[in-house]
Amino acid sequence: MLDSESQSLKDIILGEGLSNEAQLQEIEEEHERTGKSFREVLINYGILTDAKILELIANSLGSEVFDLVRADVTKKVIDMIDPETARAYGVLPVDFDGHTLKLVSRNPLNYQISEELHFILGHDIQILVAPENQIDTSIEKYYPADVGSVHDMLSEMSTDFSDENLESDKDLEDLANQAPIVRFVDVILYQAIKDQASDVHFEPFEKEFRIRYRVDGALYEMPPPPKSLALPVISRVKIMSGLNISERRRPQDGRIQLKVRGKPIDLRVSCLPTTFGESVVLRILDRGVVNLDLEVLGMGQDVLDKLREMIHLPNGILVITGPTGSGKTTTLYSALKEINTIDEKLLTAEDPVEYDIEGIIQLPINDATGMTFHRALRAFLRQDPDRIMVGEVRDLETAKMAIEASLTGHFVFSTLHTNDAAGTVTRLIDMGVEPFLICSSLVGVLSQRLIRRVCKNCKTAYEPTDEELERMGVEREDIGGKKFYYGKGCNTCNQTGYKGRKAICELLAMSNPLIELISKNAPTSVIRNKAIELGMRTIREDGLQAIINGETTVDEVLRYTTA
Repeated sequence: MLDSESQSLKDIILGEGLSNEAQLQEIEEEHERTGKSFREVLINYGILTDAKILELIANSLGSEVFDLVRADVTKKVIDMIDPETARAYGVLPVDFDGHTLKLVSRNPLNYQISEELHFILGHDIQILVAPENQIDTSIEKYYPADVGSVHDMLSEMSTDFSDENLESDKDLEDLANQAPIVRFVDVILYQAIKDQASDVHFEPFEKEFRIRYRVDGALYEMPPPPKSLALPVISRVKIMSGLNISERRRPQDGRIQLKVRGKPIDLRVSCLPTTFGESVVLRILDRGVVNLDLEVLGMGQDVLDKLREMIHLPNGILVITGPTGSGKTTTLYSALKEINTIDEKLLTAEDPVEYDIEGIIQLPINDATGMTFHRALRAFLRQDPDRIMVGEVRDLETAKMAIEASLTGHFVFSTLHTNDAAGTVTRLIDMGVEPFLICSSLVGVLSQRLIRRVCKNCKTAYEPTDEELERMGVEREDIGGKKFYYGKGCNTCNQTGYKGRKAICELLAMSNPLIELISKNAPTSVIRNKAIELGMRTIREDGLQAIINGETTVDEVLRYTTA
């Protein structure tokens, strides 16, 4: 389903007679399938050029297309909007006649933006139209928010934020709401979202205060702020997430909702008391960064075809396994999105619900209120579902209920924390599930890891050494004389040599020989060897293929896999 802005653009195109309903429906379906913007798909299909789209929007608004490249915007006009508001709404002021403030906007058809800015700024607002890349570049130019600005901000800020003079919670709240603290936290969060970080860590130690981002699975440290900033900065985050700033002895969980460049961003906040203060971790949930499409996960075509075959079965259980951060949730959502059709009823029980998907009924698990996975699954069976997702099989009760659901004609998706696909079977047996129930319900197990991709911008070929091949357990003739690749490091990848991630996986598909072994309670190693004999490619082998294809490095594969 299109968002309101894309729907407005679609209505304009139809009104102008530039395309028909059937063409636009096809473009809408491609937009939903790929995660690309509606406007981008329009351009890719050759329906309209970017310039023509801008012209149409401007005419619809009774406005004009503004050229930011040639514009000379004065500092007086720029200063009419603070950096946080400009970045949050994706707008840039370009002119002011004493009554009306003219702005270019990344989302010109979002009428709510002009209404909110009119309320915030106290001026009439006129929205102008400009190319998105020009707007982004200009916002970065006039309102810089990068590592350099963090350095500058730290040097400008007073470090006299001692908590010795804090006599009450009100004093602490006032300290956390001081402008320098507010701006510092806003810039840290904006930079994390801009760099597509998945997490932000605020970590107080005895003599230092550390802030780190996790990008593509690896942690990177920001310029370290003074230790005296730990309490006000962490208190600021707690205020933003609705947590109790006076409670510093118990863990707390909260949520922050922001708008960055006009897009809503959800941040899950976890606060943990430690020896030297509270450690706070923010999980960034940005739907725009995650492409929920099985095609883009990076699986081999053979695995992808078999997985697709499984998820379209009428009943059974598919388990996705791997450690925390291995992309299990993304794979589950992508599978659900693929089978999310009008003739199927889908229900999910999640802890927590990470992304809202149109057409799927999603239930958040809350142990405090007694809404466990087991209880949710029991309730689901009275809702006439076709397919069910249970976020995690944590106990025997949930496992048995999932099996019961599959045996009564439902397809069940779930996850487990095991090291490999074969280990999932023995883990279920260890939980107390009878082998014959596993044989009659389980259709497959996908075990996966996420590894970083070599940056395409600084990708460099080299001849692998004998030592590298030995570490991978392969002979030189096995790679057929192919080169390996690494990233030299560039601005695109922040000098890391990596940009983006892909899944490497192994898919155990149930078959009669495996069912026979499971029914005899065979050990994991025997089940694993039989699956390999039947054609299962292990995670390590899948990783080697990714190296040979030039997608990743030896170090990445060895870091996340075992032989």
